[in-house]
Amino acid sequence: MIANWLIKNFRTTYNHNVGYNIGSYIFMQNRDFAARKGTREKRRLKLKKKKVKTVVEQVGYVPHKKKKEIKAEVCPLNTIDESWKWKAIDNVYIIKYHPQRVYSLKEAIEYHRETHHLTMLNKPNAIVNAFIELNMRREKKNKYVDRFTKVIDTPHIFTCAENSRTVLAFSKNLQEQENAKNAGADYIGGVELIRKIQNGSFNFKEYDYVVAHADIVSDLLLIRGLLKKKFPNIKLGTLGNNMNQLVKKFKNGILYTAQPHKTFKEYGEINTTFGLLDMDIKELEENFSSLINDVESMRPKRDGSFIERVQIKSELSKESFKINYQEYLKTSNNEEIRKEEEEEEEEQTAIIATH
Repeated sequence: MIANWLIKNFRTTYNHNVGYNIGSYIFMQNRDFAARKGTREKRRLKLKKKKVKTVVEQVGYVPHKKKKEIKAEVCPLNTIDESWKWKAIDNVYIIKYHPQRVYSLKEAIEYHRETHHLTMLNKPNAIVNAFIELNMRREKKNKYVDRFTKVIDTPHIFTCAENSRTVLAFSKNLQEQENAKNAGADYIGGVELIRKIQNGSFNFKEYDYVVAHADIVSDLLLIRGLLKKKFPNIKLGTLGNNMNQLVKKFKNGILYTAQPHKTFKEYGEINTTFGLLDMDIKELEENFSSLINDVESMRPKRDGSFIERVQIKSELSKESFKINYQEYLKTSNNEEIRKEEEEEEEEQTAIIATH
């Protein structure tokens, strides 16, 4: 009996110990494996962060003509400099190997008149565009001239779709309101019009420009928050004492915008209309002179030219003629131009302050 009891207890104890050891062994193995798996995952994530795989898209066969489009983009300022090219000896030459010929404005207009004659393109009253290329670099490195838009007085008014603009005029003086109406203002009003804008019964947003006489500035302050950027001020030229001149400027003046390049901020361009082909050549020259001098007045304080190249274009035609614009500049000294503008602004502020 004792022997059977001892054998039975010994067998139970043995089985219990063996089972415990096997379970603990399996348990420890699982834990060790799980720990190694976790460290491997962490290491794999670190490697993924360091080595980012770039997905290369497989491109099929590219024709030879389309391979030129894949080339890297070049700054347009680099293509303007043609000093390295040979001058053409005769009238027959390959354009890409020789510098672009420079014409006078009169010659460019005459050539466009020939192509727009009744026997060819049949539009003798086509618009004339000035395509102006600018060097937008400032004095400091990596600083460039921002996009700007201006309206200038046109010595000789012309009508086309490009210069159809609406003008809203403010003045207390009935005579000045009459002058604004005669100049072509689309809507004229005084204090009553300001009240209508305040209560929302008049929509001023339908008008492109808002001009005002100096006598109504204090009343206009009530709707300054509504007008925002359209609020008349001297810097924009929308505030003054001559309503006839103000309305004509923003109704029929030359509007241009200097647009910087999307990639190369040092390059900018202006494409604007300054007349019609059937206008007198002297009138076109005067309009162009006022445009080119106004653009030059925006030149930054640095050495070198601001206007790099000017080409004359016209609708319905792909031809463009490079012209010598420097002969139309009144002065090359920008400091004198700025001083004159500052003096004019001081005079205007002094006049307005007296009202």
